[in-house]
Amino acid sequence: MIGFLIALVSGALMSIQGVFNTQVTKSSSIWVASAFVQFSALLVCLGAWAITDRSSFSALFKVEPKYMLLGGAIGAFITYTVIKSMELLGPARAVMLIVIAQLIIAYVIELFGWFEVERQPLEWRKVIGMLIAIVGIIIFKWK
Repeated sequence: MIGFLIALVSGALMSIQGVFNTQVTKSSSIWVASAFVQFSALLVCLGAWAITDRSSFSALFKVEPKYMLLGGAIGAFITYTVIKSMELLGPARAVMLIVIAQLIIAYVIELFGWFEVERQPLEWRKVIGMLIAIVGIIIFKWK
């Protein structure tokens, strides 16, 4: 149950952050806004680490495979693409497409066992659920 609630909070925060970031670009640029977002996230993470964790940063050198350390770089492009999609499509449409893309890619990762994720069997009910979500996007966008 706690995982469900955390996921809901995550989705809500991502939507709010996207709107905030898009507004910031109106006074600066998309890369300035993205850099500020990443820098402020760094400060929050360092503060949380100093208060709660204090594990060694040297543990990062033990991460295998090394490409798993690219999450931060990917995060920069996530920030850019969220801002740009919200600017061009509006928050609701952008988030719907972002969420369905996340769902499809996450399921493909599970199906094929990519990135050291445990491989899962194909379940038609999940495929049907994704198709229903896509139909929902079409209905939402329909004028």
